[in-house]
Amino acid sequence: MTEPIRVLVADDQPLLRGSFRVLIDTAPGLTAVGEAGTGAEAVEGAQRLHPDVVLMDIRMPGMDGIEATRHIARSPETADTHILILTTFDLDEYVYGALRAGAAGFLLKDTSPEVLLAGIRTVAAGESLLAPSVTRRLISEFARLPRAHPAPGSSLEDLTDREREVLLLVARGLSNTDIAEYLRLSHGTVKTHIGRLLSKLRARDRAQLVISAYESGLVTATEHS
Repeated sequence: MTEPIRVLVADDQPLLRGSFRVLIDTAPGLTAVGEAGTGAEAVEGAQRLHPDVVLMDIRMPGMDGIEATRHIARSPETADTHILILTTFDLDEYVYGALRAGAAGFLLKDTSPEVLLAGIRTVAAGESLLAPSVTRRLISEFARLPRAHPAPGSSLEDLTDREREVLLLVARGLSNTDIAEYLRLSHGTVKTHIGRLLSKLRARDRAQLVISAYESGLVTATEHS
């Protein structure tokens, strides 16, 4: 039997933390290993418990979820921990910052229990939770924000033409299966290209590939308007 996916729940509302914990503990293959009520507690808990996934709220007292995400994602001690951000419709301005900080994706707090559990499993497997509809919301945020300074490694100079093509499709929200069908490549070949993109762009995961595509100018928000 495989080990269960270990989840740390970080939210400043005790009732929500408890609800998430019960949901996780009753789901097959998942277990809640701890709770955190602040960003600082989330960072400490990640370092002490080494969870596979941190379910991270954005608005918490003191250190917020974005800063906590940045600490966890950039620390060698917690490099294998994946972060799933929880947000609400009126907090879209934080999505870009959360993904750039190292989050693997985000979900809305009013999502169904089934989608939440599936999201935890998705990010634990090393994938990013960026469905096309989520990517469109992110694109609209890029259109509103001034152009940020490119992230380290976001230059595309070392990419091949095929890698640029794959990156463009990733930024448009296509899955590996969709990309394979669109480019008429095998699924394994697409995975190889994704791996090379992650290495060349020094990206933590698929979400940061999307960030690199926009910050480098490969994709612009007007292409999706």
